[in-house]
Amino acid sequence: MNILSARDFSNQNEIRWCPGCGDHAILKHFQSALAKTGVKPEDTVVLSGIGCASRLPYYMNTYGFHTIHGRALPIATGVKLARPEINVWIITGDGDALSIGGNHYLHLFRRDINLSILLFNNHIYGLTKGQYSPTSELGQFSKSSPRGSEESALNALNLALNSGAGFICRTFDRDAGFIQGYMQEAQFHQGAALIEILQNCPIFNDGIFDTIIEKKNQAEKVLRLKHGEPLLFGENNEWTLLLDRMEVKKVEAASLDQAQWWIHDETSKFKAHLLSQLGQGEYHDLPVAMGVIYKNPRKFIEKQYDDYNFTLEQKINQGKIKEM
Repeated sequence: MNILSARDFSNQNEIRWCPGCGDHAILKHFQSALAKTGVKPEDTVVLSGIGCASRLPYYMNTYGFHTIHGRALPIATGVKLARPEINVWIITGDGDALSIGGNHYLHLFRRDINLSILLFNNHIYGLTKGQYSPTSELGQFSKSSPRGSEESALNALNLALNSGAGFICRTFDRDAGFIQGYMQEAQFHQGAALIEILQNCPIFNDGIFDTIIEKKNQAEKVLRLKHGEPLLFGENNEWTLLLDRMEVKKVEAASLDQAQWWIHDETSKFKAHLLSQLGQGEYHDLPVAMGVIYKNPRKFIEKQYDDYNFTLEQKINQGKIKEM
């Protein structure tokens, strides 16, 4: 058995991203993660839409397809339906997936297509020079919102969850200790898997996530999720979250009996809805949840289409449908 390395998934093409762009780190982590899963480059296809992130297939030693704006998701769906044995990944950005590709985004998760998505989220359109995007926060300044964005931000994970996603996860471009593990989990999940990656754009939106992911801020601003473990954060894990009358509150861990601590259950869809919204909107003062937020534990069952083998008369006779 040949042991694969990141080099097996890389090629000699010149990488054309701006210096300091988070895409560089994500590419390296992605190549290493795929090697660790044991999937073969020749059995893998990486598709993308339009945007800075969408250059990534050019740098992979796999099959690749650089599609048009917002359309990577339906094209990937077609690839997976035609060749279900192929390992399919989609590379997209917040503008590509959630603006012109928004309709496809909903239906891919509704259909639960067995593929994985890396959504690079930098809250800006980088390729087209700095317009605000669907995930830009209210009041964010950009070239197309000089007085601050007047639109509320879309929550990529919550939107996917509401559409039927069976695996949602959040990480960031410099999350070296965890990001590859999340990618491997997405690879092995049976069904649609989404990883949102908070990613820095040093040219048009530099430092947008520094208040969260800078090392000095992470203890208070990042809630690291681990299945079966309590939700603790702070310099000395002195804080926890309490679910009180359908609202999430920050409380001192010592003020509660340990039996009252919120234990992360990645199979709870109800709690996943809340966790996916932390750090945003009404929960902007709470830490952002990082890690696997939701993972449907069910085994993937291929849809059966036996009914299509029956004639209309047979269906009526067997009670499958009623005669009009």
